[in-house]
Amino acid sequence: MHTPTRTEALAKENSPAQPIARHGRLKARSALSTIRAAALTTILVAGISVGAVVAYATLDVYATANSKEGVALVDERGVEMAPKVGAVDGAFNVLLAGSDSGGGNPAYDVRGETLNDVTMLLHVSADHRDATIVSFPRDMYIPIPSCPDGAGGSFDAMTRQKLNTSLSYGGLACTVLTVKQLTGLDIDFAGVIEFDGVIEMSNAVGGVPVCVEGDIIDDKSGLNITAGDNTLQGAQALAFLRTRYGVGDGSDLARISNQQVFLSSLVRTVRSAETLSNPLKVYALAKAAVNNIQLSESLKNITTIASLGIALKDIDVSKVVFVQYPNHYVDGGVAPTIEEAELLMSALRNDRAVKLTGDTGLGSVTSETAQDQLPDGTAPDQPTPDENDPVDLPSNVHGQTAAQVTCSRPFHD
Repeated sequence: MHTPTRTEALAKENSPAQPIARHGRLKARSALSTIRAAALTTILVAGISVGAVVAYATLDVYATANSKEGVALVDERGVEMAPKVGAVDGAFNVLLAGSDSGGGNPAYDVRGETLNDVTMLLHVSADHRDATIVSFPRDMYIPIPSCPDGAGGSFDAMTRQKLNTSLSYGGLACTVLTVKQLTGLDIDFAGVIEFDGVIEMSNAVGGVPVCVEGDIIDDKSGLNITAGDNTLQGAQALAFLRTRYGVGDGSDLARISNQQVFLSSLVRTVRSAETLSNPLKVYALAKAAVNNIQLSESLKNITTIASLGIALKDIDVSKVVFVQYPNHYVDGGVAPTIEEAELLMSALRNDRAVKLTGDTGLGSVTSETAQDQLPDGTAPDQPTPDENDPVDLPSNVHGQTAAQVTCSRPFHD
């Protein structure tokens, strides 16, 4: 069977007659599927924020991570890849998929299927000075390659299906293969996380301050916060990251930019002296992470984990860029906007930093009362131009840096 190349597959998205190939294994989505997965976002930020401290935390934390069964990643032929073990040199990519299964916690009810409602890819530059975190819309139609079925066989490739079906279709290995085919980036490290991580991690840092332009009351997620500054932890932190209908235009795209309000604040909070100088907070943050993530086999080696942490620990928050994968609306979802997406992915494949020129997205606005900040409250220095200047992304590509202070925008028609 011929699996389309990335260029061929993406080109088909602009074809109005392109059929949707659905595999019989995929069930109709239940009403409970309005719950969104978001725990992965905090774990990703914890890695960036705590770095080597988390990597070296304690033997207890490492033992917890190592006691869990790892996920074997596979190549395009379905053959298991030997995990990279040892120090990590140069650029690397980490994919994190957020499962909406609820992790078996009855508080989140019973799911009919497991979907990756949140999918993010972290790219760290070879000099370990820049980090780009790409959020992929859950409802984006893309090709899904043939994936192992876990029983020695494989599922058929699908020419056009929503990204969030990949976890149900073939597990974490399938989500990794799908994003690898879409982006052209090698992905050696990956993980899946559940809802409870966001509660435990927000509690570990004593709450995350967020700004909202107006009251947000969303019965579906359970979010109930008032206009102004709020410090969120526990169930309200989870509700904030899950909310879709309470922000922007009620879309998944608005939810992505709303999550970035939380993530940028979390980075600044964890990188603050108040957190990093408190060993109990650091340990609790590390423990919350490993208790709520299923790692790929490549992430179960302590030397590898420590090496990744060292690479992340000194990245300036102004050079941590959150970006939404370029897309546009189509019937029933979104599709990649090919030219802008290729510009972004080409920059990352060539290990170039990126610079946002557009706004923060549908679910957030730049704060009018605060400037971009470093953990000590100062403004970031302006970089000196050189031949390695970041690639400017077009104004229709949305996102923000971790230094940028933003506010959530309540739902509006």
